[in-house]
Amino acid sequence: MKAGSHHLAVYNFGVHTASYLAASVQGFALREPLNFEAATRAVGFVGRSGYAAEPGPESWGERVFPRFLEEAGRTSGVSSLSLWQDIESLMAFTYSGVHADALKHARHWNERHAWPPLVLFWMNAGQLPTWTEAVERFELLTDRGPTPQAFSFKSAFTSEGVPYAVDRERVKVLSIQNSKRQADLLSLITTLPV
Repeated sequence: MKAGSHHLAVYNFGVHTASYLAASVQGFALREPLNFEAATRAVGFVGRSGYAAEPGPESWGERVFPRFLEEAGRTSGVSSLSLWQDIESLMAFTYSGVHADALKHARHWNERHAWPPLVLFWMNAGQLPTWTEAVERFELLTDRGPTPQAFSFKSAFTSEGVPYAVDRERVKVLSIQNSKRQADLLSLITTLPV
């Protein structure tokens, strides 16, 4: 599916098992900049929000967290917000290459919770989602399940609100293209501790 007039937003949220600076989360901290770089090289990447007062891209509004953070007894969580051309390009990045390595080891760094790990939603091309809007969509998915306003890879929708079956063959092709673009990063990943 080629969205054209729309871009796919993805917001993910989790809670680390320890402080970001703790040795037990070092594997995540070392991989984070490599994941951001891999995303910029990925086919279909449009852009990502940075974090206020940190080097990198501009923040898309004030960073906020879902209500689940307070319910978990925490004051900070891990989250990201980015835009992609379509579902297949995001899926190819998410489940292959550098990011797939991070997913493989996520159980070492992140607590398990009942909420979903991410939410997907469509934006008009040229429009940026805010952190607040992303959190609202995340909570909507958690509270009501997949809808055209807030969905997942397993229960996807087109920008017109029609249920959508992901083109798995296109995901494979894009994954191969991405692997070539991030070969140096993949080599580096193998040297990092978990």
